[in-house]
Amino acid sequence: MPEEPQNSMDELIKTKLNFIEDVTQRADEVQKTVLSEILSTNAHVEYLQRFGLNGSTDPETYKKLIPLVNYEDILPYITRIANGDTSPVLCSQPISEFLTSSGTSGGERKVTPTIEEELDRRSLLYSLLLPVMSQFVAGLENGKGMYFLFIKSESRTPGGLPARPVLTSYYNSSHFQNRPFDPYTNYTSPNETILCSNSYQSLYCQMLCGLIQNEQVLRVGAVFASGFIRAIKFLEKHWSLLCHDIRTGELNPLVTDTLVRESVIGIVKPNPKLADFIEFECRKDSWEGIIIRLWPNTKYIDVIVTGAMSQYIPTLDYYSNGLPLVCTMYASSECYFGVNLNPLCKPSEVAYTLIPTMCYYEFLPVQRDNGFSNSFCNNQQNQDLVDLVDVKLGQEYEIVITTYAGLYRYRVGDILKVVGFKNKAPQFSFVCRKNVILSIDTDKTDEVELFEAVKKSVETHLIPSGSHLTEYTSYADTSTIPGHYILFWELSHSTIPTITILQKCCLAVEESLSNVYRHNRVLEAVGPLEIKIVENGTFDKLMDYAISLGASINQYKTPRCVKFAPTVELLNSCVVFSCFSPKCPKWTSLGLTQWSNGD
Repeated sequence: MPEEPQNSMDELIKTKLNFIEDVTQRADEVQKTVLSEILSTNAHVEYLQRFGLNGSTDPETYKKLIPLVNYEDILPYITRIANGDTSPVLCSQPISEFLTSSGTSGGERKVTPTIEEELDRRSLLYSLLLPVMSQFVAGLENGKGMYFLFIKSESRTPGGLPARPVLTSYYNSSHFQNRPFDPYTNYTSPNETILCSNSYQSLYCQMLCGLIQNEQVLRVGAVFASGFIRAIKFLEKHWSLLCHDIRTGELNPLVTDTLVRESVIGIVKPNPKLADFIEFECRKDSWEGIIIRLWPNTKYIDVIVTGAMSQYIPTLDYYSNGLPLVCTMYASSECYFGVNLNPLCKPSEVAYTLIPTMCYYEFLPVQRDNGFSNSFCNNQQNQDLVDLVDVKLGQEYEIVITTYAGLYRYRVGDILKVVGFKNKAPQFSFVCRKNVILSIDTDKTDEVELFEAVKKSVETHLIPSGSHLTEYTSYADTSTIPGHYILFWELSHSTIPTITILQKCCLAVEESLSNVYRHNRVLEAVGPLEIKIVENGTFDKLMDYAISLGASINQYKTPRCVKFAPTVELLNSCVVFSCFSPKCPKWTSLGLTQWSNGD
């Protein structure tokens, strides 16, 4: 990748920052233009004609005639396109491919059609990241990024179109492979290592290249925090092999991919001094601060640590000695949305500014059920969706999008909270995915509430006992009467806490769940919560299994609730110990006499 003159780079950064300033200042005008472009371009598609839009492009007519939809509503249209229907069903432009979801958001692996020009919009959002970061971190153009990026082998629809994760699509495109010089995408990993479909060979070579260029690395990262930690765990397991390659200047014969070998051999040179240094650091009893020890010039870690990924913050802090954790952008398989304009903020303060040119946004106000539960409800009959510029500070919304690729008033399933504004464009924090919940009776527990309950239990009882939780998921077991919640926990130490400690953990989780849950426990509508300790490596098996079924290694996130029977069977096969909550949690009758069932 040729180097770009500094004055040219400065002009590029200025242009991009001016773009952000302009579109956020004119957010309402830009949004109306975007909707008009989408509807005029797609005026004759079957879906819009079905509802009698008749070429109208104004927001009022559009909202009156076109219904709010979820994935299941448009699945028949998607199926037709996947089966080879090339008529303008959803979009006037040819469908170029299908993008698959991670398979762990909402419990389903969804596929949505896309068009070639969407790559331009994704590239635009990526191009904003360096200009934003350059305002906070100087000198990024003087080094490289060590990012662990991966593709997944694509499948084909019956009609012959590719079906693959959005990042696999992007990495396989000319937009990525022939990208112009950009310090933000100047990686230690050759493209060939990223494009290798063998995840072991890909990760091995990306780690090797990152170690060899350790002095040039200014930032490290992956897509999700869990993926980056998996890379560090890989290093912990394979550092001796990597050191051998660095010491001898010869690439491990386990790397058999021809293109990968050719791209890496030019980087691997004999360097016994570096190999000795890496071996010395990796042999130490503690891996605390291993990132800044091996990559001493690292300025920050670029990973997603919002939502369910926030549980990895302590682990990242441990490995990095508290380096800044940067969340740069907000995107989904359906559309890319926005950027974090204050990237060095605390993870709990991450807010994304939605870029008005990406799609047409609407927002459905949501409330917590009964005011105290973390389950969400809305009343579409009594309230209208609001536009991008009309959202209210502090209100939570479900995001609804209309895209150039043929999604109309589509409910993405993300819950966002308005926390500020950039000019006239709102800034949102990510709250959670909607409907990722546990439920036995009238209780409804979402991933945020479960995370907070687990966190409190771990901090109060597990950590003081000397054990640490590394991963968890949950399951609503209705095979028992009454049904009950099961938590599968993987611990960092082989020593299992005493049954007394685990019972306290069970009860602490229940005490932290909603009033409805605790009431159902008192009424015996829900049975005692159960914690099952699984053997080390269980959640690696879970990820491998998900990937074998088609999930993307880039997009994989540990599911916080499992329902798929083979997944539950896998977890149960790895259980080494379990226990139940010893008694009912305290319950207070809201608005009535406060009482509990005793200690």
